[in-house]
Amino acid sequence: MQTRLTFPASRLSLVAVAMALSAPLGAVHAQQKFMTIGTGGVTGVYYAAGGAICRLVNKDRAKHGFRCSVESTGGSVVNINTIKAGELDFGVSQSDVQYNAFNGTKQFEKDGKHTDLRAVFSIHPEPFTVLSRKEANIAKFDDLKGKRFNIGNPGSGTRAAMDELLTAMGWKTSDFGLAAELKADEHGAALCDNKIDAFFYGVGHPSANIQDPITTCGAKLVPLTGPAVDKLVKANSYYAKVNIPGGLYAGHPNPTPTYGVLASFVTSSKVPDAAVYELVKAVFENFEEFKKLHPAFVALDPKSMIKDGLSAPLHPGAVKYYKEKGWM
Repeated sequence: MQTRLTFPASRLSLVAVAMALSAPLGAVHAQQKFMTIGTGGVTGVYYAAGGAICRLVNKDRAKHGFRCSVESTGGSVVNINTIKAGELDFGVSQSDVQYNAFNGTKQFEKDGKHTDLRAVFSIHPEPFTVLSRKEANIAKFDDLKGKRFNIGNPGSGTRAAMDELLTAMGWKTSDFGLAAELKADEHGAALCDNKIDAFFYGVGHPSANIQDPITTCGAKLVPLTGPAVDKLVKANSYYAKVNIPGGLYAGHPNPTPTYGVLASFVTSSKVPDAAVYELVKAVFENFEEFKKLHPAFVALDPKSMIKDGLSAPLHPGAVKYYKEKGWM
């Protein structure tokens, strides 16, 4: 008769326990510990960010014993809920979703405050981006009424921001001819296949997810401005008016005005200090290399990353490193 062993939920301990049980005593010191990062769609910057961080962590895994892996997920809300459930160690999240989770507001109101949520650092700006079919004649957001519009998949930070924008505008999803709920990896092909007229997406730029439909079918960026945007930016500290720079994409020489958030990197208070410390150290000790891993990271500044867009308390493992560097 087999006896079933029950282990703690943390991924950081699961592999260590399994290896300790199966390995000779002399080999226990060489055991690997896993850390897993939840990201977003594989064509978005979240996935690239997670991959860049894991690459730097894994570079020195022989020294610290942590092996980092990336999971493609539904985005910000999914990542935070999965971290809360103990099924992910780290995740990328929009700064507004981080705020809502820690404070138990909006999409987290039903489940209450996520008091174990901890910030690690912020990453790149994420302008909310509207991309339309060139034949749809959409010059501004108001032109989307009656159109086939992808509002984002449930559980993503993009969808949460879209819901908030529609509320501020006094619109409902029924105001669109079709309110599609496609994932980020699906909306570009749907646009070029004439299944939707436009989509909304919070993403760092430049992004392959935006580049591909522009190159493939001449898609156009749409400005996102007006009284509702002004109201949201004024009322919420995690929002800011931003421009998608001109010259990043073919046919778009001028900046496209919009608003946005910051991508932030989060974890749980239950994740060991050593894991967070080694991850943070891997990023900032190789910071010039990190910035080269995606164009959205080029202008990052460590001293801004440890305070901007962070609503949850910093994890003690991150604080230890920041104090060692004299940044706090």
